[in-house]
Amino acid sequence: MNRRIAVMVLALAAVGLSGCISLFPKAEPSRLYRLQASVAPQAAPSGAAYGVLRLGTGFPRASAGDRILTVSPGGEAAYIAGARWVSPASVMFDEQTVQAFHAGGRARLITRGDVASADYILKLDVHSFETVYDRGPKAAPVILVSVRGVITRSGDRALVGDRTFTASIRAGDNRVSAIVPAYDKALSQVLGEVVGWVNALDASGG
Repeated sequence: MNRRIAVMVLALAAVGLSGCISLFPKAEPSRLYRLQASVAPQAAPSGAAYGVLRLGTGFPRASAGDRILTVSPGGEAAYIAGARWVSPASVMFDEQTVQAFHAGGRARLITRGDVASADYILKLDVHSFETVYDRGPKAAPVILVSVRGVITRSGDRALVGDRTFTASIRAGDNRVSAIVPAYDKALSQVLGEVVGWVNALDASGG
């Protein structure tokens, strides 16, 4: 897949491949977009707070940068021409994850400098972060965001939880202005579920 993506990137950069570019939404040159997740406030803590150390997020190489990845049913991948994320998608994902945990609850994300106060360790791996043209190149695509979360106890590294969170949100139109809000909705759903899951842990190790 990496080889195919590399070839497609070179093709999109070439002026002569206007036919390929026309498969994807119209966007102004160099238009930048930002991810904005919205996670509902968590219920007031009913138990003791606990620290959660979040390890570095795994992210697919093809979608980790500042280009918006698209995938067709045939498996071909390309990037939307003339549109980029304002920062690498992997960076914005981490920023939005931290913000999501500010919604409240018992779980408190801690930094590596406070490892001693961590009750749990959280590892998130993004499996999918892409625009899927499942109905053809001219129809509104589906935004697919899939994240696997693994939680272990910091004391003995025993596995506490292993879940995959997936959101599929169809864009309102085949335009970047409709696709980006669909990314926001998909990310909001996934992060909301992740935060709720982590906040449901028992600090005593249950």
